[in-house]
Amino acid sequence: MEFIESSGIPCLDFSKNPEDLVEGSEGWKNLCKKVREACEVYGCFQVVYDKVPVQLHEEMVMGLKDLFDLPVETKKKNSNSKVKYAYIPKLDFLPLYESSGFKVDPTNKLDQARTFTDLMWPNGNPAFCQTVDRMSKMMVELERIIRKMIFESFGVEKYYDSNLKDSEDVLRIMKYDAPPSNVDSAIGVMAHTDNTTIQGVIYQDIQGLEVLIPKEGDEWVQVAQRQATFIILIGEVFKGWSNGRVHAAKHRVIMRGEKARYAYGLYALPKDGVVVEVPKEFIDN
Repeated sequence: MEFIESSGIPCLDFSKNPEDLVEGSEGWKNLCKKVREACEVYGCFQVVYDKVPVQLHEEMVMGLKDLFDLPVETKKKNSNSKVKYAYIPKLDFLPLYESSGFKVDPTNKLDQARTFTDLMWPNGNPAFCQTVDRMSKMMVELERIIRKMIFESFGVEKYYDSNLKDSEDVLRIMKYDAPPSNVDSAIGVMAHTDNTTIQGVIYQDIQGLEVLIPKEGDEWVQVAQRQATFIILIGEVFKGWSNGRVHAAKHRVIMRGEKARYAYGLYALPKDGVVVEVPKEFIDN
């Protein structure tokens, strides 16, 4: 297993050799093994994935800065009875954090991205719309690769298509304000696991994400994200589906310094009403 210096989570390179992402190749099988190991032991890992250009990440962050600078009343227009799709304003117990989101359907060209951006900018924002659409579809593609690797590594790939059919994708965009000037650090988001999530594909522009490493004596590790990488977090749904074979990573955001932090994540979730069943191969005798 490969590791990033000064960070205790694995880093897997999906860009070193294009053949590694060809299903059935030796490189693919090797990556499947490493992905499974990272999921079993850590519940999280970083992926080097240079198919997403650094410039696209930069354009995404610039767009998020413009979006979160909009008046609160404008951001509240993204309302929904289901919190996963809605704007979440700053709260008394989370004064640094706000986020918004929408459902992603990679088969519908620009539809969700345009609906969202038209809510925020009545005259439209074609550049940001295109950026969000491109980024979300590339993140969906990466999520599918990793999910398929996990299924194949456990020998239950026959369930992959039905699992995919029963899930949906949500893009969440997030801003964390810098801590007050009179403190060294402050909580951006409290420690938690993603209870409703199969897995998340995350990008952050500056450090702040910390994960709890289940070694001898649990240890919080700050994730030092490199360029052209995404952070993968396994959620409780995947842990339940695997009957505890994979680990759901507990994580938090701690803000330090004088800069705000921007992040975005593609979250794979079960569709409403879907009951997640444990494959019979995972049921202990």
